[in-house]
Amino acid sequence: MDNAQAARASRSWGALEPLRQPAFRTIWLGSVVGNFGQLILGVGAAWEMTRLATADMVALVQTALMVPIMLVSVPAGAIADMFDRRKIALVGLSFATACAATLTALAILGLTTPWVLLAFCSLIGAGVALYSPAWGASISEQVEAKQLPAAIALGSISYNVARSFGPAVGGVIVATAGARAAFGTNALAYLPLLAAFFMWRRKHVAPRLPPERIDRAIISGTRYVLHAPPVRSVLVRAFSFGAASAAAAALVPLAARYLLAGNASTYGLLLGCAGVGAVGGALLVSTVREHVKAEHAYAACAIAGGLMIVGIGLSRSVLLTGAFMAVAGAVNMLAIALLNVAVQLSVPRWVAARALAWFQASLTGGVAIGAFIWGVVAADWGVGRAFLASGIALMLTPLIGLLMPIPRVSAADVELIDIGHEPEVVLAITARSGPIVIEIDYRVAVADARNFYNVMLRLQRVRQRNGAFDWSIARNIQDPELWTERYHCPTWADYLRQRSRLTQGDRALQASADTFDKGGHSARVRRRLERPFGSVRWQADTPDVMGDSITAYTS
Repeated sequence: MDNAQAARASRSWGALEPLRQPAFRTIWLGSVVGNFGQLILGVGAAWEMTRLATADMVALVQTALMVPIMLVSVPAGAIADMFDRRKIALVGLSFATACAATLTALAILGLTTPWVLLAFCSLIGAGVALYSPAWGASISEQVEAKQLPAAIALGSISYNVARSFGPAVGGVIVATAGARAAFGTNALAYLPLLAAFFMWRRKHVAPRLPPERIDRAIISGTRYVLHAPPVRSVLVRAFSFGAASAAAAALVPLAARYLLAGNASTYGLLLGCAGVGAVGGALLVSTVREHVKAEHAYAACAIAGGLMIVGIGLSRSVLLTGAFMAVAGAVNMLAIALLNVAVQLSVPRWVAARALAWFQASLTGGVAIGAFIWGVVAADWGVGRAFLASGIALMLTPLIGLLMPIPRVSAADVELIDIGHEPEVVLAITARSGPIVIEIDYRVAVADARNFYNVMLRLQRVRQRNGAFDWSIARNIQDPELWTERYHCPTWADYLRQRSRLTQGDRALQASADTFDKGGHSARVRRRLERPFGSVRWQADTPDVMGDSITAYTS
């Protein structure tokens, strides 16, 4: 096949191009089945709750499914970045399967109560939360870099393909066989995804440095998010979107029962309409990203989605409400996918799972809080008014973009670079030696002082998000041309990690700072061991401590 034929073949696949990769295709198909079961669980639990409790408890089903994702996602993201993502995904899925099977057994024995139901929804959600960051971050290992945006969109589509049919089937299952059959179906649906991850032969790359402790990994991911304005903006936007639009997910069973006078099948039909629309929205992600600014696309989606939610609150027709649900599903999924892609393209691979975990926690945390709020509004003021308030809130969320716009970041900017040399070490230190003090001198012309200072403030964020603490910039009183940048790393291993996290964008910013250095040479760097306990002999005949030599990590 010549190049022209290959190009035509590639175009023929379009948004489905990542499915050419066998590993991604197998896992993606398994995820469709797993999501199918997860949605059937949601239908069964929500409809069972309408029988067991009041409207506010029905809305808590969505909260119970989402809160664990909000709470577990951050440590799960750190674990996924530290260890084998395939194994982490297997552990999370196994836990969710075991909890789903236990809930099924309790339902068969007639032991389910509102709080038991909420507890097991939370446990299953926790297993899914452990799995999700590992799956999301491993997509880049299964497809080519140019296919990543399409693959991310397909990850969203896998959920919405299931949502197109799962809720309707779930409604039929609940109507004919009861909630316990829905719970059992959920447990069985995780098995194909478990098998897909078990069969995936992930290429193992030996790490150059030892893995971080879980607490350090969580702190590193959190610091990156806090000191990376593009990521921080997307997280705020995701939280606000989730909170404002939560009624479209949490109050649908109430709309089916009280606004449309329907049953479980009506509820499943409405969610199916939303799923069909969401598939169409996810398929448009690549096209929209190429032709429309992300901020403008999000604003259009939020306004359209808000209008549809208002329409759901006003409608008393199943057909009309289904149409509103379909359009809302399309624009909501497009907005979420745009935010997801923005996160993935804004972070380097070393922190990808943690950034995705924070995105997931922000979005689902917003949904969980929003579901509670709109549930209370529905209980006190009526279901229709709750939908109206949610729709208006969603239409107002684009105003946040005036302060926190969605970033336009190139994947090349966050590509990791190899510095090419290791720091010279003569003192006998280990990976745990520290704190390490780094000092970098710059000789800058007095006339350039203001411009240099502004560049260094931008470089401060790079240092801090990559692992530096106590950053400062000082100017010599006796020699105004001499500036010294100073920061700490907790240990020598942390310093080596900080060096290994530099991206193309970081190097460009460092080069910009170096241009102010008179003479055009690199700034002088001093590395020091603060409070050097253990590197000084107590007695003249005491041997140096050389255990756990850092040379094991720099060779």
